[in-house]
Amino acid sequence: MKRVFIDGSAGTTGLRIRERLEKRSDIELITLAEALRKDDFSRKIALNSADIAFLCLPDAAARDAVKMIENPATVVIDTSTAHRTLDDWAYGFPELEGYAEKVASSKRIANPGCHASGAIALLEPLIKKGVLNDSAKLSITSLTGFSGGGKKMIADYSEAATDLHQGGRTYALSQSHKHLPEILKISGLVETPAFLPIVVPHYSGMEVAIPVFAADLKGGIDDLKALYSSYYASGLVRYVEDPSEGGFLSSAKLSGKDTMELSVYGNAERVLLVARFDNLGKGASGAAIENMNIVLGLDPATGLEV
Repeated sequence: MKRVFIDGSAGTTGLRIRERLEKRSDIELITLAEALRKDDFSRKIALNSADIAFLCLPDAAARDAVKMIENPATVVIDTSTAHRTLDDWAYGFPELEGYAEKVASSKRIANPGCHASGAIALLEPLIKKGVLNDSAKLSITSLTGFSGGGKKMIADYSEAATDLHQGGRTYALSQSHKHLPEILKISGLVETPAFLPIVVPHYSGMEVAIPVFAADLKGGIDDLKALYSSYYASGLVRYVEDPSEGGFLSSAKLSGKDTMELSVYGNAERVLLVARFDNLGKGASGAAIENMNIVLGLDPATGLEV
């Protein structure tokens, strides 16, 4: 039985990881009393006693937690932004070619960001296979459930909602969202895309949409569909042929699930690439557990909602 410690288990991501792992008989959770949850001495003991340590902390606290770990056998899966663009950390998106092997052999794994997961899933195969030029100027629109904003935003929508909370709320207006660096590094894009993240009034679920002019692509819609179908032939990401709901696409469709669905729409001139998943599932906690399963040599979907 493997011992697992979740540092930051009271946060939204940590809570969902704990809920998933509490149902498993092959995992022993290391827990701290509430009074010791932020005690560095107790955390250090727990971190070094764990086979797997999930970090569900702000960036600075995640970096500090890594410094506490002296046990060379402890595998760290960090859900913060702190280590996602570092070359000595494996990027935890195992459906990308060659990434599962890196995750399986690494002691330091950076869990992808939610918005970034959808964008990278759509863009990385196209750029890697030469279908989309890495210097293409793109825009990305990403709808997310309000749980993506953590406890404060959940409380705002649940307890202090105003008329403004009834519609989509655009944020990161300065075009400097923290997920952009990993989107560039992992997808292979050279030009930073214009990014439009929008909080929508449902708890969880995510939809990332990227419009592309056909002139910037090598091949047509059918070629893109075939590429996605073959590239994501296994794993928790899959291509789905026209899953639209009466001409619409709901960002809440995969709420509660740990999978991701990709689709392609458009015409001979303009193409729309779409990824749908749960911001707390494949966008956070589900992906973290998937990475843990790979490290342990298990089926990646073990204990997940697929």
